Amino acid sequence: MSRIGGFLLVMLIAMATTTGLAFLLYRNELGRLRDAVSQGSLVANLDIGPIEYADSGAGSPLLSIHGAGGGFDQGLALAADLAGGGFRVIAPSRFGYLRTPVPRDPSPAAQGDAHAALLSRLNVPKAVVVGVSAGARSAVELTLRHPDKVAALILIVPALYSPTSPVSIDVGRGNKFAFWAVNAGGDFAWWAAETIAPSILIRFLGVRPALVTAAPQAERDRVMSFVRSVEPLSLRFSGINIDSAPELHELPLEEITAPTMIISARDDLFNTLPAAEFAAGKIPGAKLVVYDTGGHLLVGHAQQVRKAVRVFLEEAGVIP
Repeated sequence: MSRIGGFLLVMLIAMATTTGLAFLLYRNELGRLRDAVSQGSLVANLDIGPIEYADSGAGSPLLSIHGAGGGFDQGLALAADLAGGGFRVIAPSRFGYLRTPVPRDPSPAAQGDAHAALLSRLNVPKAVVVGVSAGARSAVELTLRHPDKVAALILIVPALYSPTSPVSIDVGRGNKFAFWAVNAGGDFAWWAAETIAPSILIRFLGVRPALVTAAPQAERDRVMSFVRSVEPLSLRFSGINIDSAPELHELPLEEITAPTMIISARDDLFNTLPAAEFAAGKIPGAKLVVYDTGGHLLVGHAQQVRKAVRVFLEEAGVIP
């Protein structure tokens, strides 16, 4: 065998070995993730259909409504990040996420009714309601349709209606790849991108990668934890599909009577600031908090957000 042929053979063996090891790592990680999301939750059989949820902690009830790519697991993590301890956190998986199927009517209004039904099933008369990103839609619907269930409303980077500048996403090359992975329900594609080029997924989640690179290690870890929380992607694909094609329209926000706080960032790559400002202008007495930087995940502001939420709830008389 020639020297070149031998070199090529060695390279092929090395590539095959590397590919095999990568696939083994992926299979092990996917199995671990599937096991993780199969535990820690229950399913309530409601009139609207089965709703998966987690019920964790003790204290004032808090309904944590996750955004696109989430599930009950993300709802628990978001509640811990945004509000801290001292709450009984109820975190549902919205329609199409994990063990919650897609009903005939998957609209935000129907989701709002499902949230109310879940609270009733759990004998929770009233809760603090936190809606993040696409989860803000059903949080608002819940507040409008079942005002007696909402002690206070907190909307974080809300993907809501804006008459001037709608919520959007950049369609650059990296996001095209991420869109492809999502549309394919591609667990391996998401895992590979997370391992090889996480900046693609960070941008896809509405944050400039340079902002994360410059952040402290704890904040970088938080962002990567959020990136990983989208896995297994295939178990969240139906819900992402629903959230990706919203029919947003103006709601009677002026009818909301619950104390309301809205938080967004000027550099959110999903452009949620106009919707946040519009909602704050319509909801009576709403408090608007805007950060100049942070993106869709409010990078660098975790402690400030938690403190602002606590102060807001104390002033609203919801927590002591």
